[in-house]
Amino acid sequence: HYQPRTLVINNMEFDHADIFDDLAAIQKQFHHLVRIVPSNGLILANQDEQHVQETLELGCWTPIETTSLIDAKNGWFAEKIVADGSQFRVFFKGELQGVVDWQLIGDFNIENALMAISASRHVGVPSKVAIEALTEYVNTKRRLELRGKVNDISVYDDFAHHPTAITKTLAGLRAHVGNNKILAVLEPRSNTMKAGVHKDTLAASLTDADQVFIFQGEQVQWSVDSLTAQCQQPCMVSDDIDELIATVAKVAKPSDHILVMSNGGFGDFHQKLLTFLKGEF
Repeated sequence: HYQPRTLVINNMEFDHADIFDDLAAIQKQFHHLVRIVPSNGLILANQDEQHVQETLELGCWTPIETTSLIDAKNGWFAEKIVADGSQFRVFFKGELQGVVDWQLIGDFNIENALMAISASRHVGVPSKVAIEALTEYVNTKRRLELRGKVNDISVYDDFAHHPTAITKTLAGLRAHVGNNKILAVLEPRSNTMKAGVHKDTLAASLTDADQVFIFQGEQVQWSVDSLTAQCQQPCMVSDDIDELIATVAKVAKPSDHILVMSNGGFGDFHQKLLTFLKGEF
């Protein structure tokens, strides 16, 4: 019932396992959406995402523009100037549109930027204007948000709650901090995560972290302890938030980066951790 004229499909994967049986069920719903975009509209699709391409192959009767961080030949393309994604060139059909120089990092933010620029262009905003606007963009809350820095230890908050998002978030932070140590703290909180749907791919998504800490919530329906054997780096599991905070604070050293990932409040973990690091507990 949205009746969009401009449709953005940036990514697609299996989530909301309490509603959908599998990825195919989600793709079916997206295809219903694709079918109601008018022939004089525009679909903006991430060419690098296989599940998006599979959905469009089910049938599409609307013009498509693609975005990519890999293929420079077609559609919209971003070429990183700085490895962490804080500065990149924007091309459309091989022609340079401008340079985005902003405070955000990570490939996922570049993907979002390309979609914002291309969607804006479709409704009449010149690419140059959209790019200039992005250079002034202030990061959204809970998207690799720096919550504070104590004794040269940085604490970030991120909404990542499934393996793909965790992988991309950690990759972005790794590109930003180089060889500095990353401590990843994860709360499996979504219905999909609590059901254990992603338990076999979760460890691999944490590869870019130097040490992993996982909270075993009461409603998690699988033993998170299994991750301690699957992770290639040290991994600790706890069912007590205060204990987890104390342990992370004890392990953290100057120049370390602590990435806390959850799609909920996580018992105010971030602020409690910053307070602990200040020695004010």
